Amino acid sequence: MVKRYLPLLILPLIAFMAPFSFAAEAGHDTLDLTSSWVGIASIIMFVSAYALVIGEEYTHLAKSKPVILAAGVIWAMIALVYAQHGYDHVVEEAVREFLVEFGELFLFLLAAMTYVNSMSERRIFEGLRTFLVSKGLGYRQLFWITGALSFFLSPLIDNLTTALVMCAVVMAVGKDNAKFVAVSCVNIVIAANAGGAFSPFGDITTLMVWQSGLIPFGTFFVLFIPSAVNYLVPAFVMQFAISKEVPEVQSEGVRIKRGAGVIIGLFAVTILIAVSFHNFLHLPPFLGMMTGLSLLKLYGYYLKKTHKPHPNDDAEYGQVGDVGAFDSFKQVARAEWDTLLFFFGVIMCVGGLGFIGYLAFASELMYEGLGPTLANTLVGVLSAIVDNIPVMVAILQMNPVMDEQQWLLVTLTAGVGGSLLSIGSAAGVALMGQAKGKYTFFGHLKWTPVIAAGYVLSILVHLWLNASLAGVPPGG
Repeated sequence: MVKRYLPLLILPLIAFMAPFSFAAEAGHDTLDLTSSWVGIASIIMFVSAYALVIGEEYTHLAKSKPVILAAGVIWAMIALVYAQHGYDHVVEEAVREFLVEFGELFLFLLAAMTYVNSMSERRIFEGLRTFLVSKGLGYRQLFWITGALSFFLSPLIDNLTTALVMCAVVMAVGKDNAKFVAVSCVNIVIAANAGGAFSPFGDITTLMVWQSGLIPFGTFFVLFIPSAVNYLVPAFVMQFAISKEVPEVQSEGVRIKRGAGVIIGLFAVTILIAVSFHNFLHLPPFLGMMTGLSLLKLYGYYLKKTHKPHPNDDAEYGQVGDVGAFDSFKQVARAEWDTLLFFFGVIMCVGGLGFIGYLAFASELMYEGLGPTLANTLVGVLSAIVDNIPVMVAILQMNPVMDEQQWLLVTLTAGVGGSLLSIGSAAGVALMGQAKGKYTFFGHLKWTPVIAAGYVLSILVHLWLNASLAGVPPGG
């Protein structure tokens, strides 16, 4: 409910501050539009679009549509004013810079999503679910196993896919135990978000920070212990709400398709290529990911040419014919296009607001007024209410002066802050739909105090353990 009406609360505040705001240090051909009609209209346009994004669950309007429209309108208004002042190509150059930023993120995620879709098509995740269900484990054991797997899988795939797979496990064994499902889903959301915070591949926000060159690849892993604290503190408390009873389970068989193991290996090789390209060749990570994607496509060609229909294909897919053959282009088509286009809209919208001058004011207010530690701590709280992606995009475009310790702190808080509320992360929102009626907003809210305790402790542990990074310039 808070998230739904937040834009209505923010808008008057921004409108009040606009006359007192200012542009960043700019060149002679940059205009200060923060107090102009363009600035106010752009704020209204972005807040209105994001209100529609927040209401996606009720309107069923894809989240990419309003932000793409807002991006086009915002930049068109900016270009109109600049053209009136005789600056014909300044805006065009700025748009191209943000397009490059989006393009790198888009190609990286497209390759990663294609690999995840391919592993899903080969039934790797379904096989994992069936394996866990068939082991006859107790409820509390499953609580810890699904949480731990969520924590360690999300750095490799994404937190959303991890949460959905683990939720399927707890739903399968706990269909008659609503309390087990509810508490386990809270645990899974916390673990998946925490696990994604210490890996460049675990969350969109960490990926953006890594691709920006602010934090070296290996440095992210110093967040492992703070992330583990963020997960383990609430998990330890919540476990006492789970009984040690062993549920009755029905064993079921799942056929893992040919080539599944090789695809997992190719995914690991692809990550290694992306890291090597970035660290040793000083090439953008997306180029390594796309190179790795070519390996999947070549192997997919081999699978398709050597495919032999399985007797169960028709029963499994409900179709007649050679439906079991692997097609890499089908896995590309299954990418989350709404999500990818949403990133385009957000980056362009926030980029437009930054070009107008609002991000300079926000950076002054937060990082110089409050100090980086408090500002970065509040970023996590804000990401639970709004969303960590536009928040991190805004911070990266503000580019406040911070050392590596503080950049790691904002990476941590933006990643794990969404666990404070069920609506604070994609994993939480997805599980509310998957476990509808069992995992709810208020069911999650009940555990927010212990989640907040883990959040605060993770920050303190980071500041203590990684004190040596204070004063180290970003990228050092």
